[in-house]
Amino acid sequence: MDFHPTEEQAAAAGLAARIFADLATHERLAAAGTGSDAELWKALTTAGLTAAVEEIGLLGLVLLLEEQGRTTAQVPYAATCAYGILPVAAHGSPEQRARLLPALGTGEAVATGAFPARGRFAASSDGRLTGTAPAVPWLRDATHVLVPDADRALWLVRTDAPGVETAPVETTAPWSAGRLTLTGAAAERIGSDGAYEDTLAAARTAFAGLQAGVCAGSLARAVEYTSTREQFGRPLSTNQAVMLRAADAYMDTEAIRVTTYEAAWRIDQGLPAREHALTAAWWASEAGKRVVHAGQHLHGGMGADLDHPVHRHFLWGRQLDAYLGCGSELLAELGASIASTAEGEHA
Repeated sequence: MDFHPTEEQAAAAGLAARIFADLATHERLAAAGTGSDAELWKALTTAGLTAAVEEIGLLGLVLLLEEQGRTTAQVPYAATCAYGILPVAAHGSPEQRARLLPALGTGEAVATGAFPARGRFAASSDGRLTGTAPAVPWLRDATHVLVPDADRALWLVRTDAPGVETAPVETTAPWSAGRLTLTGAAAERIGSDGAYEDTLAAARTAFAGLQAGVCAGSLARAVEYTSTREQFGRPLSTNQAVMLRAADAYMDTEAIRVTTYEAAWRIDQGLPAREHALTAAWWASEAGKRVVHAGQHLHGGMGADLDHPVHRHFLWGRQLDAYLGCGSELLAELGASIASTAEGEHA
């Protein structure tokens, strides 16, 4: 395993860090409310950071999503890449890749996914979908939705197509989410057997990378606050309990990061990675929850202020804790996968 970024990956991550730092400020995020930041999204796509995912792979995307998570920037970047660029590039036909990837790369098209599959959608023999997903992230911005049917086949649906109805939904984090209702909506098939499992593993890994950034940003704010806030004539950071809480949060953040890097690297190398993606997602859920709680707690009374920047990290961390499967659900799925693999080896 080699987690060192390539020159292209490092350059893309550095550029993303600068754009997010410049434009995803507390004031702009507060002004955006629960919607996305159109100016920031345009800056990312104009800089080529969306189209670059084809070249830098999932590990490169994880590095970029860490930078987004540090600032909790409200743009549909993770969704467009995880449910648009990566699955189309990996499983789309030559015609689909030629038609869809340029538009997704420039931001003209925005993708999201009604994931994970929970048997909510049924597909007819002529490729028409019917069903409802109660909350799809970034649906309000999306032009395309990747939808798995009850048999876990992947379908791409245009949000402006007949039979597609969307309605705004507020989630814990301000992810511009919506309710998706399909009534005989026309769809095009993406990939064949195994495309759903590959896409879900990549999406779990990508959103785990986003959680690593959210946690790193929360911890950085806590460190800054406790280093400057004084109590009884000395900084809060000199208190042993504070130091231990911050140290635990740091170790949890690093555990999310290293398991995510391993899963992303394996996927990029074409190696079996389902269990590794589940491991990264479990750490993102369980450890991520601990870190954002610690970040808010270490801010003391300021952490209870809903307008304080650290509260946004708390909301994102809790949203990512449940998205694509909470900790106990992921652990059960991981255990079943390990048991199935063991049975196959002894058969």
